[in-house]
Amino acid sequence: MDGSGGGAGTGPIGSYAAVGDSFTEGVGDPGPGGSFAGWADRLAVLLADRHEDALERAGAASPGGGTGTGTAGPDFRYANLAVRGRLLDRIVAEQVPRAVELRPDLVSFCAGGNDILRPGSDPDAIAERFEAAVAELAGAVGTVLVCTGFDTRGVPVLRHLRGKIATYTAHVRAIADRHGCPVLDLWSLRSVQDRRAWSDDRLHLSPEGHTRVALRAAQVLGLDTPADPDAPWPPQDRRPQSAVRRENIQWAREYLVPWIGRPGSAS
Repeated sequence: MDGSGGGAGTGPIGSYAAVGDSFTEGVGDPGPGGSFAGWADRLAVLLADRHEDALERAGAASPGGGTGTGTAGPDFRYANLAVRGRLLDRIVAEQVPRAVELRPDLVSFCAGGNDILRPGSDPDAIAERFEAAVAELAGAVGTVLVCTGFDTRGVPVLRHLRGKIATYTAHVRAIADRHGCPVLDLWSLRSVQDRRAWSDDRLHLSPEGHTRVALRAAQVLGLDTPADPDAPWPPQDRRPQSAVRRENIQWAREYLVPWIGRPGSAS
């Protein structure tokens, strides 16, 4: 299975809990009433559709006919526990126990990105704490889906952190191998290296970026997807380098510098 460090099983997933920071909360993908949609919510929709289809097939195959919902299991359950700005240790302290309590069939655990981007952070030490949480989750829930970092090669300033992100990504893949976890490999998802996959702050995905991540996650979990997450973007006219440089400087002043200087766990 492409991008996977382990299998998610062959049966339908009837419950899902998402654990993480702003990436998983869905920042950059506005939803109704001031909420966010995001890749995890979009993945939940695909999982719920598959779960419903499985229940209908089970009902059609049962001697009594009907929908099968009375004997094949409860309705699909989903909880997005992610909170923007959270560092790994707070995610582990606040969200992981809640996910363990819920005992879902699937937990997505995407954490450590905010830690990695902080000056002086150690990806080896962060990975050790990440693995301890993966071990706790893997012993209590059905499947733990872990996420790698994005490739920041084309992102101004953040490209200089590419080595740290790559180191952490290598750790995540090794951790997944040791614990039998499927991997949502964001590093290899070429489509999100396009500027259009990101919101104005370039720190959070755009709605289309979230959609493509959700589709890749669904693929990793063995679902049929309605579209290819790595489908090419429509062609764009090339912009003058001078305009690109001005835009990059404005972005750094408006978004990057305040983000780096944020206190504590804010993002």
